[in-house]
Amino acid sequence: MDMTTETPNEAAPPTGYAVIQGYLKTLDGSPGVYRMLDAQARVLYVGKARNLKARVSNYSRPGQHTPRIERMIRDTASMMFLTTRTETEALLLEQNLIKQLKPKYNVLLRDDKSFPNILVSKGHTFPQIKKHRGAKTEKGAYFGPFASAGAVNRTLNQLQKAFLLRNCTDSVFEGRTRPCLLFQIKRCSGPCVGLISEAAYGEAVADAERFLSGRSTKVQEELAEQMRAASDAMEFERAAGLRDRIRALTAVQSTQGINPRGVAEADVIALHMEQGQACVQVFFIRANQNWGNKDFYPRVGADVSAAEVMEAFLGQFYDNKEPPRQVILSDEVENPDLMAEALGQKAGRKVEILVPQRGEKAELIQGALRNARESLARRMSESATQGRLLAGLAEAFGLDAPPQRIEVYDNSHIMGTNAVGAMIVAGPEGFIKNSYRKYNIRGDELTPGDDFGMMKEVLNRRFSRLMKEDPDRDKGLWPDLLLIDGGAGQVSAVAQIMAEHGVEDIPMVGVAKGVDRDAGKEEFHRMGERPFALRHNDPVLYFVQRLRDEAHRFAIGTHRAKRAKAVGATPLDDIPGVGATRKRALLAHFGSAKAVSRADLADLKAVDGISDAMAETIYGFFHEGG
Repeated sequence: MDMTTETPNEAAPPTGYAVIQGYLKTLDGSPGVYRMLDAQARVLYVGKARNLKARVSNYSRPGQHTPRIERMIRDTASMMFLTTRTETEALLLEQNLIKQLKPKYNVLLRDDKSFPNILVSKGHTFPQIKKHRGAKTEKGAYFGPFASAGAVNRTLNQLQKAFLLRNCTDSVFEGRTRPCLLFQIKRCSGPCVGLISEAAYGEAVADAERFLSGRSTKVQEELAEQMRAASDAMEFERAAGLRDRIRALTAVQSTQGINPRGVAEADVIALHMEQGQACVQVFFIRANQNWGNKDFYPRVGADVSAAEVMEAFLGQFYDNKEPPRQVILSDEVENPDLMAEALGQKAGRKVEILVPQRGEKAELIQGALRNARESLARRMSESATQGRLLAGLAEAFGLDAPPQRIEVYDNSHIMGTNAVGAMIVAGPEGFIKNSYRKYNIRGDELTPGDDFGMMKEVLNRRFSRLMKEDPDRDKGLWPDLLLIDGGAGQVSAVAQIMAEHGVEDIPMVGVAKGVDRDAGKEEFHRMGERPFALRHNDPVLYFVQRLRDEAHRFAIGTHRAKRAKAVGATPLDDIPGVGATRKRALLAHFGSAKAVSRADLADLKAVDGISDAMAETIYGFFHEGG
């Protein structure tokens, strides 16, 4: 790839059509990607072109653009170009850059998490069935994607009832001497203690894989035949067990709702746009089964076409996911052949893009569209309510405008141990969970239980990082309001920290329980002002309570996770070279970390997986002082 960049060096660089026209003489008809930048070199827009010169020429002619594009051109102070060999390569690069740079004027997919799968592991004699998220590096058969962890867990729950496959880890499996509770409640066949043969367990695994591959009818027919045979042989307990397995499989299918006969593998994607907002609903159809649906709310403008939104969504959505064999859409994309080629290139096989007008596929789209309309209506209603609450919050606390980013802080500890600080974030669209942060309290000089000191440490780390990451306050990372769990003392401590960082223009409010420490009688504290309360039934009061409770929930959860980790810790964790496998081997051999610490060198060398050199390292770790 070639790259041509040009950045004006003037203190106040010119912007607009004249700047864009200046690039025309340096461009040719190559395909590629272009970026439009403002006077501060921030990326405004990323686009692709079959012919870079022709596309930029379009931008250079006034009077032919929507208001959004006119504003973008007016702000453009420079451009950057990347030429590519093909237009398909340009499309893939464009969507990758949009996800990285998040330009102001592009359609942007804001929520792009990976989706879970079901994994039937193959690295063990008795395979395990479990939920899997992330890279498919473990040996086994993967089935998915599922739209959510809940969809996977529901399916796994029923599959355990139907096929009695284990979900325990290999280390737990090896250490069992009697069957666990799952065997007692008929969710596992007990392979850990030899209650089922390897061959019989393998048949159950094969049946589970056939079911997940879409051959569910065949599996159920065979189970029904086995149930009849058991009943005829008067093996009524076995017949009842087979009946329960058939019911479990039926339950999986009934919770899936839609199970299309003519669509084996597809993503059904429907778009609904209204009042400058959009909802994209995605249904995952695999093995002729509906494996859940998820809604997305890409950032769009009022004058963006459905075709542009759909193309941007597909490009960004499949940037880190494998496309299915069919992608069924409610709206055409701008370049369907190009998009199909790009997706096929990613998948390593043909990917078909369809916009059906009739038949079963059209019915699937209508169902997805209905979901998209209803989801967007709910979101718009919630946004309107949230807007009113933010306006009420501004009025109650004397803010200049409704806050766009509220940060709420809380601490959690038990007598000062395993102390953590937590920050949650809320805005016009509710809680912004990808902005939540946790802080392990590191202050060695803090008195155990010193809440003031903990809050000071958290705020000091938070604002030190903000000053480095967003010194100009133009990335949307700075809060408009701080809510602190505590009264006048906490507010004073926070004000001191902020003053040390030269930040004195962010309002802060301490939320303290009233004299009876009852919810509803909270007092609010601000620097230099008398405490005040809101009336008992004020919606703003309920809103603040929800914010505080969410911060408390997050802090408690973080503290419990840290405490659980500490409870499971042993001195073995600190020995260089001793990882999870060697730790398991040592504990299995000696029974406890204390016994390992007392073992002599010869005993350590006798442990499977512990070399002579590692045995000497372990012995030295515990006896170096003696």
